[in-house]
Amino acid sequence: MPGLDCSYNCRIEDEARSTGDVQRRLELRYECVPDKIRLPAQSPALRRGVAKQARTAYNHHCHPQHTIMSQRGGFRGRGVRGGPRGSGGGGPPDSSRGRGSPDARRGGAFGGPGGGRGSPDSSRGFGSSDSGRGGRGFRGGGRPPRARAGVFMSGRPARVDDRIANNSDKALVASFRTQGRQDPDEMPLRPDFGTAGTEIKLRANFFPVRIPKDVLLYEYDVAIAPAAGTSTRRVKRRIYELAEQTPAWKRAGLLGQVAHDNSAKLIAAKRLPEPLTIKVPYYDEDEQGPPATGGKEYTLTIKFIQEIDTSCIEKYTGGDPQYRNFDILPVISALNVIMASSPGRTGVVVGRNKYFFRDAAAPFSLGGGLEALKGFYFSVRPAHHQLMVNVNVCTTAFYVEQNLADAMIEFRNATFGARMNAFCKGVRIRTTHLNRRRTIKDVSRFNAKQFKFRADEYGKDVTVEEYFKRKYNIQLRRPEMPLINVGGKDKAILLPPEVCVILPDQPFRGKLSEQHTANMIITACQPPNVNGEAIVNQGLNRLGFQSPGAVLQAFGVGVGQEMAVVPGRILPTPGIKYSQNNSPAIDAKASWNLRGVKFAVGATIPKMAVLVIKDGRQRDEFAGANDPELREVVAGFRQMCVTSGMRVGEEPSYVEAHLPAKDNNDPMRKGAIEKIRQALLTLKPKPGIVMVMLADGDKAVYEGLKHLCDVFLGVATVCVHSSKIKRKSPQYYANVALKFNMKLGGVNHSLSDPSSVRWLNAMLTMIVGMDVTHPGPGSAKGTPSIPAVVASIDNQYAQYPGCLEIQETKKEMITKLKDMMISRLEVFKNRNKGKLPDRVLVYRDGVSEGQFNIVLGEEYPEILQAFRKYDKPRQPYRPKLTIVICGKRHHTRFYPTEESTAAGDGNPRPGTVVDRGVTAVYHFDFFLQAHGGLQGTTRPTHYYVVHDENGFKADQIQGLTHALSYMFSRATKGVSLVSPAYYADIACERGRCYLRKLLHGITGDGTTTSGSTSEENVMKEAVNLWRNGVHNDIKNTMFYL
Repeated sequence: MPGLDCSYNCRIEDEARSTGDVQRRLELRYECVPDKIRLPAQSPALRRGVAKQARTAYNHHCHPQHTIMSQRGGFRGRGVRGGPRGSGGGGPPDSSRGRGSPDARRGGAFGGPGGGRGSPDSSRGFGSSDSGRGGRGFRGGGRPPRARAGVFMSGRPARVDDRIANNSDKALVASFRTQGRQDPDEMPLRPDFGTAGTEIKLRANFFPVRIPKDVLLYEYDVAIAPAAGTSTRRVKRRIYELAEQTPAWKRAGLLGQVAHDNSAKLIAAKRLPEPLTIKVPYYDEDEQGPPATGGKEYTLTIKFIQEIDTSCIEKYTGGDPQYRNFDILPVISALNVIMASSPGRTGVVVGRNKYFFRDAAAPFSLGGGLEALKGFYFSVRPAHHQLMVNVNVCTTAFYVEQNLADAMIEFRNATFGARMNAFCKGVRIRTTHLNRRRTIKDVSRFNAKQFKFRADEYGKDVTVEEYFKRKYNIQLRRPEMPLINVGGKDKAILLPPEVCVILPDQPFRGKLSEQHTANMIITACQPPNVNGEAIVNQGLNRLGFQSPGAVLQAFGVGVGQEMAVVPGRILPTPGIKYSQNNSPAIDAKASWNLRGVKFAVGATIPKMAVLVIKDGRQRDEFAGANDPELREVVAGFRQMCVTSGMRVGEEPSYVEAHLPAKDNNDPMRKGAIEKIRQALLTLKPKPGIVMVMLADGDKAVYEGLKHLCDVFLGVATVCVHSSKIKRKSPQYYANVALKFNMKLGGVNHSLSDPSSVRWLNAMLTMIVGMDVTHPGPGSAKGTPSIPAVVASIDNQYAQYPGCLEIQETKKEMITKLKDMMISRLEVFKNRNKGKLPDRVLVYRDGVSEGQFNIVLGEEYPEILQAFRKYDKPRQPYRPKLTIVICGKRHHTRFYPTEESTAAGDGNPRPGTVVDRGVTAVYHFDFFLQAHGGLQGTTRPTHYYVVHDENGFKADQIQGLTHALSYMFSRATKGVSLVSPAYYADIACERGRCYLRKLLHGITGDGTTTSGSTSEENVMKEAVNLWRNGVHNDIKNTMFYL
């Protein structure tokens, strides 16, 4: 755009989603500046600095390795709305996943002012003495100290591993061509290694694992009886801990000779005697020993399952053709159990293979009753001619060890509509009046003043408040707080929270709020040299890999202390072009600006409307629909659209909606959405697009508005923050124009990369992106998963209309894929004069490695069924199909070995690709980091070709994927995930807006549930919320941007 010098960020105000799913979301791709950052009440300069910290954290993929999500997608922008600023002067900002301020150069362009000393959104602190001030608000932990970014092990010599330097991997791949025709139902073998680009050397966070040759391992199944009461990991771990102390364990030869997962799997270094049972008298950690009579006793029955021959490791990693399809998983699983023997005893285990050590680093306060702990992850993986262990740093949220009542108040004050049951359920506490340990089953509807029970010792019914006063001489300070239930299934035991203390080392398994996530990102975002040093100096030691303990010695397992060094390449930067073939210069951070260019294809803005949201924030909002400042702002934006190459129609219509005040009894703000609906229905005729001036970043308003407009009204919307657009920033205007143009069918930019364009133009090609998002912690049980399929429709590969569905909860495979693919083919056909694509390239996001074969077994046939719909007599329709799976949830990191080949922050440069050394032995995969980073340790995306009829060579698919990563329309930068898969991810997020009520655990008339409502009823409610999906008037557009 003439005279405009700005670097455009990726996501703007329209995507008001939280950063809550670090399991993908723990969690997910923060290419862009976060919007809706609420700053503490500080000086403008300090607020700008805090905002910049959060922006850069998001910008550079400092993924917090959030380990507390049980399902993919649970934290990808799903949290309940972030909370107030409170009085925590040093706290980092509140942010929302996905959207970014178009005013990218101004650190202060992030949200509204501070919110005073406490929570304006919460109730009065459960009647506590300080509740009139809103409690303590959301206390951030301040920014943790961060070392200067640099190259990891700079100046240290780095030599590529001999197993790769001798080119034996190239010889192996070449031998594949002589092994005969491959079964088409198998995943394709690697055709070759890439050669394009500048060769570099990289360290990878993999370490060699040594195991004795031709050694047998013995796998056993362990059954615990009685099973009742052993469902939690804590109880099982305690049972094993006590079992190892019994004489029977030693007599059976188990001591120092076995490893187990504290559950059902046991691996032995020798054959054990059978039958084998161990009786375990049980008592808790706070008890001196088992009771003399009447105590619990568990019996461990250890049953032989199979011998595991470790010699297969050498043959598999060596490329023996007969072992190409060998199932190596039993060996890998056994070794993971063995190598977990040390950290499993000394650390806190969270999820799979993640271990946290409280003394490894000082905890960082996340506010709202939570803190972040640092830990380490490991996983054994096969590579060419070497078994490796992948080690990485990770961070997760834990409960702060404190009085439960204080924690509940902090949590409630931190989040509007906070669900106290979600915070408390499953937490272990110690009672202060009896010094007993209990687990919270749920939170009662009653408080200590309301609930009465029969006290036989006093011969009458008494309240809990009265009982504690008479029995323990404790005058409750917060009797208005809800009681907690620590009883069993048959009998509730209700306690006041103030007589309970949260026990230490308990991971938070709920949904992080926006503020929690923003704070988590800041503490987890450390530069590559810091993370690399933590891995080699702390991680190997804490995990027990530096000085092997008795168990590792018994199995003969050792771990090398030097990171693997592998060859990599920096691919040439793809070319992009705008109108009249203008190609902006792309800088070293894979970004560019729009100075002097116009959109490749400018759309026409039809009848446009402007909706002003009035939500009680007078300082930030426009005065109303007739505000002269509003008219001036809209005129400036429309002029920017013209400057950008768009065509602007008649003057917009203006309307305003006055929202009712926030009410904790209406966390979804249904009343506010009804006001918005009424306002929009006054617009006659229906506008083609609505520009929504949001009062603030209230997620409930944003999600409800999207649900209303996408599903019920069928009108495209673009949301902006009033406080930001008021600044009349050309950068902000231009970024909003990016979204207007795409939603209205335009093309922002296209590829000019010769090799990629040549391949794409050789045949009519459709590029498809697929993803599935799942309900996260705190959702109503049975809430559906949401699949999304997007597909290109033009020869510039810019427009990707998409379709959404709902399906069985937590099912990763797409159930209705046939119908969804047919809908994409129909749109393609209609936009291409009745022609169908000759080739289809699918990028499938979000599938774990263990599910690759399920994609081939379930989704691939569905795609073929969609093709068969277009069969003609004696002319079947069979376009050439390639399926590539994209993985972001992995722990592989690369570290440049030389300053000359590194980015300024010590990360790999954009375009870095690795396909040797730490990739699959036989199959066709590669790691690609297309984006640039400024802060934190960048994470590459793992691409895995699971089906290929197009005969891709490595350079072709790597170059094309790299080029398509520059085609993300909301950014003027390369992004971390190939654009079609990124679009599918965003479309899934939009689908979550339609089920927001269920995803927040609210069913029926507004009751909160986590399992009391039947899954069948939850699905029925989901169907009613979903209706017929996206409205016909916008379903074939990029409505989801």
